Amino acid sequence: MRFRIFTEPQNGASYGQQLAMARAAERLGFDAFFRSDHLLAMGGDGLPGPTDSWVTLGALARETSTIRLGTLVTSVTFRHPGLTAIQVAQVDEMSGGRIEFGLGTGWFAAEHTAYGIPFPAQRFGMLEEQLEIITGLWSTPVGGRFSFEGDHYTLADSPALPKPVQQPVPVIIGGTGPSRTPALAARFAHEYNVPFRSNDEIAAGFARVRRAAEDFGRDPDSLVYSAALTTTIGETDASYRRRAERIGFEPAQLAVDGIGGTAAQVVDRIGGLAELGVETVYLQILDFDDLEVLELLAREVVPHFS
Repeated sequence: MRFRIFTEPQNGASYGQQLAMARAAERLGFDAFFRSDHLLAMGGDGLPGPTDSWVTLGALARETSTIRLGTLVTSVTFRHPGLTAIQVAQVDEMSGGRIEFGLGTGWFAAEHTAYGIPFPAQRFGMLEEQLEIITGLWSTPVGGRFSFEGDHYTLADSPALPKPVQQPVPVIIGGTGPSRTPALAARFAHEYNVPFRSNDEIAAGFARVRRAAEDFGRDPDSLVYSAALTTTIGETDASYRRRAERIGFEPAQLAVDGIGGTAAQVVDRIGGLAELGVETVYLQILDFDDLEVLELLAREVVPHFS
């Protein structure tokens, strides 16, 4: 089991707070630090305001040394795929090859309205074309050219530069769509992620992707299967309850819908996820001012799954 820290900076986090959490995650031995790609708070005033995911990751790439970095997930509506390919390849080089690239359709219409970004009703075709373009640009041999003509994007005679350090950059595709998402995961993904779903939905999502991989002629075990869940922990039940309530969750419900409780309860919960086939768990940490949560997880939970 790999453990990754996943954050939601749009709800209110400066770059300095993100850096502190990423450095703490690296020091404590977590596998990766991931962040969302959103521009509008989903509760609260959102102060000091949003930070761009790839600007932030580029800075973190230069201020960390071992931890992997990425997004859950970059929205296709925010960037043209040609620009995204350049940005991600550059940050991969800046990090020495530590980037993982999550890509999705985007879903939060209000943030598009707030910042004047178009939000088409039909976005799945954009996702498929962006995956074809970005992976195509990265995999084109140096000295070669890349062209693409689709319903949403056209690229002509691109030099397909720069190249990322990693070949290939790990691609993450998530969601619980019944057919198109599994098919894209089978074609493009290094990892398939189920975010914020029940055990039954996680298991069903994994099964659909395994079938899609077989249909595509790919070994289903060549994908990594992951889940993302809101997480907090306490040394005592009382301290857990305080932390859960501080991030806006009813403690008993978080223990069921997310990952929450004392260390023993969290170990049991993650053990159950492992039985479902979860190989990587993204621990969504919502309180940037309470890095002791990371300390507790690293000390009391992670060693049980080494």
